[in-house]
Amino acid sequence: MTRRRLAVLLVGALALVAVGVAVWGNADVTGRAVAAAIPTTTEATTTPPVPVAPSSSAAPPTSSVPPSSPPPAAGTPLAGQIKPGVTRSGPATFYTSDGGGACSYDPGPDPLTVAMNWSDYEDAKACGAYVLVRAANGKSVTVRVTNLCPAPCRVGQLDLSREAFALLADPRAGEIPVTWTLVSPPLEKKIAVRYKTGSSQWWCGIQVIDHRNPVARLEVQAGGQWRELRRAEYNYFLSENGSGCGGSIAITDVHGERLVVTPLPVRPDVVQPTSLQFTAH
Repeated sequence: MTRRRLAVLLVGALALVAVGVAVWGNADVTGRAVAAAIPTTTEATTTPPVPVAPSSSAAPPTSSVPPSSPPPAAGTPLAGQIKPGVTRSGPATFYTSDGGGACSYDPGPDPLTVAMNWSDYEDAKACGAYVLVRAANGKSVTVRVTNLCPAPCRVGQLDLSREAFALLADPRAGEIPVTWTLVSPPLEKKIAVRYKTGSSQWWCGIQVIDHRNPVARLEVQAGGQWRELRRAEYNYFLSENGSGCGGSIAITDVHGERLVVTPLPVRPDVVQPTSLQFTAH
């Protein structure tokens, strides 16, 4: 073997040793780099989740109203803008009223009515409420909400019937300052129920008439459960899918009293009396 051939072999051997040392010393780094370069596939598990037992301290549901129409949370006030025991103030004006209007009540012989300002009307929550109105001169009158006084009526304003205004002041005054509060007056009438025009077993609107206290909630019974209905701004509670039309009706006032009316036939535009009335407060 020549000296030149021996030198070449020796250089090759040293190169192999160097490569081996480099690979060995960087095995961890090399391993991570390779792992990052290889795509991974995650299998979707077919094992069903283990059900979690409910806590023994969890409160049971208090209402059978379905999720699509949840009941108000515990402690939620039933009253809207107009609350029992709260005195309000504002201007009083008057207009020629026949007792009808936005609340969809029939015109009636009782002249002592009021159109409520748009804020306190609150999408018909004020309909049928009785309010005691006091003038600065000490005179007072109790009126029933039958109509809406739209803007430019101011917040707190009452647009009284001409007859009601005349019991407080000379109509020539045009406008006077008053205070007013929700009341629960003596009432000989009993609550009545009316189904709206076009009502049937597939769609119905339900109106409550002659209630002593404002109605806060109306529910219908369907399939053994109670379902709360949405109130329209024209003072009918709507069952738009027909659920509960012709079934029992539960009516709750702002004080929390709940009255149940036994099933009534769906007779559109007919006022059907009951033997029920809310308690005076």
